[in-house]
Amino acid sequence: MTLSRRALLLAGAAACLTLLPSCNRDSGKIKIGIVTNNPEEFWTICEKGANDAAQKHGVELYFRRPEKAEAGIQRDIINELVRKGVKGVAVSVINPKEQTEDLKLVAGETNLITMDNDATESGRICYIGTDNYDAGKAAGRLVKEVMPGGGTVAIFVGQITPINAQLRFQGVVDELAGSKDAKGPKLGKYTLFRNEAITDGAQRGTAVENAKDAIEKLAGQDNVCLVGLWAYNAPAILEAAKTKGVAGKVKIVGFDEGNLTLAGIDSGEIYGTIVQDPYNFGYKSVEVLAEIAKSGDKSKYAANPLQNIMYRVVVKEAAKDAVTGADRLAVKKFQEDLNRLLGK
Repeated sequence: MTLSRRALLLAGAAACLTLLPSCNRDSGKIKIGIVTNNPEEFWTICEKGANDAAQKHGVELYFRRPEKAEAGIQRDIINELVRKGVKGVAVSVINPKEQTEDLKLVAGETNLITMDNDATESGRICYIGTDNYDAGKAAGRLVKEVMPGGGTVAIFVGQITPINAQLRFQGVVDELAGSKDAKGPKLGKYTLFRNEAITDGAQRGTAVENAKDAIEKLAGQDNVCLVGLWAYNAPAILEAAKTKGVAGKVKIVGFDEGNLTLAGIDSGEIYGTIVQDPYNFGYKSVEVLAEIAKSGDKSKYAANPLQNIMYRVVVKEAAKDAVTGADRLAVKKFQEDLNRLLGK
């Protein structure tokens, strides 16, 4: 090795050593983690709320989205955050049954709350999110409005293992049947296609193919409503309907505020959607974890573990829910408010 080259290497090594303290310097702030259940745009709104709360409460936020809705991937992300020394973590649990034992270990290491999807036996302090059964019933009321004479209903969701999916499904079914814990296929004036929720493994392509298959099998029926329970399901249904030439003919009801869903409502191709409040999922999760980390007191939330955040209903024109009297939001106004919130 030449002298000049050795000198350069030594200089570079010295520079690296000089930079190490600044690279490894800890902010000194309380660290909070949020782990979603997938990478969908729904979580962009949640991240905005979480960042706003982190800034207000002076904590450092780690916001993580698994590349796929797989429990193993989510587990690894959570464990990484625990190793980083987070003082609290909020998790939208992918598979409560499979993950409960791992989450119990996490709850023994740091403050654990669930967000968006619960795992009731995990040792979590509280759940922050929608009352998914009531939200499912609200979706069922939209089906009854858009198809008042009865007909066939197909219900689509990514996975049925998460509690939020199970509760939404049962809420729709019970609302259509007019009874509690209803089972299909006959639900009063309505018939449940395939007598189950049609799952796609959280794969958009499969969601489109599932919707195409249902449209083909229900061809010729006058009254058909396709219901999507996860954020990407309604856009997938609409894509399938367009491919099959029945957009605007089959009825569609969705969940969440994806841009394609809102555009479909505006165009009249989707009747309405049940929107949660992902901004406040993020904001409230950070706020609660920061409060507990600073005070060391969990009792307020342990005593009231269901921190429900109200859903809303978005349709083409503002209206009132005939059953609850709650306001239904006009899609254009809702989109404008959402864009303003996200700084668009």
